Amino acid sequence: MPLESNPTSLATHGSAWLKRLAVGLTLALLGACAGSTDFYPTKGDVKPHPGVARAKQRPIQGIDVSKWQGPIDWASVRAAGTQFAYIKATEGGDHLDDRFRDNWAGAARAGVPRGAYHFVYWCRSPEEQMAWFKRNVPNDPTALPPVLDVEWNGHSTSCPKKLPKPQALAMTQTMLREMEAYTGKRPIIYTDITFHRDVLEGELPDYPHWVRSTAAEPEQRFANRDWMLWQFTSTGRVPGVQGDVDRNAFYGSPSEWASFLATDCDPRYHRRLSAAGLCTEK
Repeated sequence: MPLESNPTSLATHGSAWLKRLAVGLTLALLGACAGSTDFYPTKGDVKPHPGVARAKQRPIQGIDVSKWQGPIDWASVRAAGTQFAYIKATEGGDHLDDRFRDNWAGAARAGVPRGAYHFVYWCRSPEEQMAWFKRNVPNDPTALPPVLDVEWNGHSTSCPKKLPKPQALAMTQTMLREMEAYTGKRPIIYTDITFHRDVLEGELPDYPHWVRSTAAEPEQRFANRDWMLWQFTSTGRVPGVQGDVDRNAFYGSPSEWASFLATDCDPRYHRRLSAAGLCTEK
């Protein structure tokens, strides 16, 4: 007998179908929740982008800060689960971030692993820039490896130009060598999509890279580049910081992060880099 001609059969089958649908929707919802685990639910983003949603699933996350974040409550930052912080120190050959010393000391007191970064100014010699970095950044053996921030200064009124790739690459390499000689740690290269495409693509494979990609996962924006840190938003919110702050994720697991802290070396390439003398091996 056709189903539609039997009201009792219709009710029975309809009820069963609805139950199956409800179970299916529940399982799908649970699966979606499991697939979007947020390790740090107290942290947020004012303007979250769906293209970087999976960043919050990565267990090791941190921030980077400068004077623009104002006074920071580092104890609250640590209590929120922040695993690391990079602090702006110097820029060019004569600028020291107004809050570097306060942030450097405050993060240390709160037990937040921290490192310093230098923002490159392309109209100043690399030697002058690194002399300024050494003058102002303590050579602290407990600090994270230093970071060289290489981007074009397109908004600068005094130095908006782009250099030819060979010149920019040579300057970058000089500053990396000086940073490593001063700290004893292999520096990390921070870069954005444009500078990577113009200068770094295919270059400097033995350095860890920290990439900025706020609308898509790094693999979609950085050709043939293994990344170690990912800056996935500039509109993050973290307890202890007033207003927006950059949020970042480490590529790997807690055990890989522990390996990095112990060696200052990307765990994926530890054997090769260690054999070349490029890991600290504490």
